Amino acid sequence: MNDAVSVPEARAQLAALINRAEAGDATVITRDGAPVAALVPIHAYEALEDAADALLAREAVVHLGDETVSMGELLADLFGEEGGKGTATA
Repeated sequence: MNDAVSVPEARAQLAALINRAEAGDATVITRDGAPVAALVPIHAYEALEDAADALLAREAVVHLGDETVSMGELLADLFGEEGGKGTATA
């Protein structure tokens, strides 16, 4: 079951919503009718974090052979200082 409640309803029913999450049910929290957050079982949250970590690790492996720059070069590039490789300006 995936119900939606407004922020004021969630505030008033927080203990009950936590019990629902503990039992495996997710609740979407809305503000002005638009979904803004979700109260989910911890195992679902942990699975989402693990999936995000795996995706980032795969992306990092793809870029292992890419050219690197020093932190100084990066900052110079970001702030448009001389000595940087790029032409970005803040």
